[in-house]
Amino acid sequence: MEFRTEYMQDLMNRVVKNHPAQPEFHQAVKEVLLSMEPVAEKNPQYVQAGIFERIVEPERIVIFRVSWVDDNGNVQVNRGYRVQFNSAIGPYKGGLRLHPSVNLGVIKFLGFEQIFKNSLTGLPMGGGKGGSDFDPKGKSDGEIMRFCQSFMTELCKHIGPDTDVPAGDIGVGGREIGYMFGQYKRLRNEFTGVLTGKGLNYGGSLARTQATGYGLCYFTKEMLATRNESFQGKTVVISGSGNVAIYAAEKATQLGGKVVALSDSNGYIYDENGIDLDAIKQIKEVERKRIKVYVENHPSAKYTEGCKGIWTIPCDIALPCATQNELDGEAAKTLLANGVIAVAEGANMPSTPEAVDAFQAAGILYAPGKASNAGGVATSGLEMSQNSMRYSWTFEEVDEKLQGIMKHIHTIAREAATEYGNPDDYVLGANIAGFLKVADAMYCQGITY
Repeated sequence: MEFRTEYMQDLMNRVVKNHPAQPEFHQAVKEVLLSMEPVAEKNPQYVQAGIFERIVEPERIVIFRVSWVDDNGNVQVNRGYRVQFNSAIGPYKGGLRLHPSVNLGVIKFLGFEQIFKNSLTGLPMGGGKGGSDFDPKGKSDGEIMRFCQSFMTELCKHIGPDTDVPAGDIGVGGREIGYMFGQYKRLRNEFTGVLTGKGLNYGGSLARTQATGYGLCYFTKEMLATRNESFQGKTVVISGSGNVAIYAAEKATQLGGKVVALSDSNGYIYDENGIDLDAIKQIKEVERKRIKVYVENHPSAKYTEGCKGIWTIPCDIALPCATQNELDGEAAKTLLANGVIAVAEGANMPSTPEAVDAFQAAGILYAPGKASNAGGVATSGLEMSQNSMRYSWTFEEVDEKLQGIMKHIHTIAREAATEYGNPDDYVLGANIAGFLKVADAMYCQGITY
């Protein structure tokens, strides 16, 4: 899609010029600005106050060296990032990603998306993101601990429970959060809710592990209901095999669906009888092995090298939960030809613009990640609340609140899309609903903000 207005096209041109060689960031900004054209026309005060120009520029970017010593006594050097994008409605909130693909453009795209995702939850959280090009794969616990301690030694200068509250993301689970939290506490001499995704015995929240995957299915359930559909009896394909994918599979199964495929960075498994989730949890969460091990004890399953082919498996519901731009235009056409009725994103921006265009042109249900995968950060916000109260809710209480938040996100996204002329366009609705709350806060806080 292309811009209709000269104002938004000029702004997009400036973003590309001022942030060169950052295609993921450009892609995320363009998607939002395309949705903002009718908003700018209806709300000229935002244009006059420079809201659109200000919201595409991070408030602060921190880049730092991370030096650590491996098990052989060799000094290793990585680069760390924290992009504090927007704090208009609350302290910066967003995950930390450890992966060799991490660079400034990727972190900026994730931080920009986080602004709107956090806004949609209804909780007082601004948008931020961080991470490093460190690769945790193949590293010992000692090496990961030393990296995390070095990383936090610098990061601790820029975060705090009322300033910036990081969480986990790709490559950062409970182990890594624990090492980082211990170092923060050691350096700052304070026990605060500065990180979310913590262990239950030191301030973590029940249901946080399940939250993104469960929330994805709760949102998809609401979306399906608008067409008198449900998970019941549907075939589901899910990419990825981390927390999001595993617990999306668990909840989809509980809601009556049959999950037949999962993947990791090496390839994918297809089990026509339905994936054995207990086996997957053992392989990925306990043994930390590659997903191909699954077929050794499941003769009905087939393993295929390479990830892209997972979208050739016929399904009713597709839940991409791996990484950005994993589902391209060709894969989208294959899914559509095989009869998919709904696609909801569990990862951040996993569908390319060509794929999104194909889904929307076909008229199927399509949910962008900023709406459908907001359950993780929503529960992180609930963890922050529990930390502030020095109190813990039960799993059932957190899950009930999560369901309410995902229903709320669906409602406000659909209402915004309806107001601007297309009730089935969840991209339009999520972008506008997320933007308006942040824009109003920025407007109220003054042009110098």
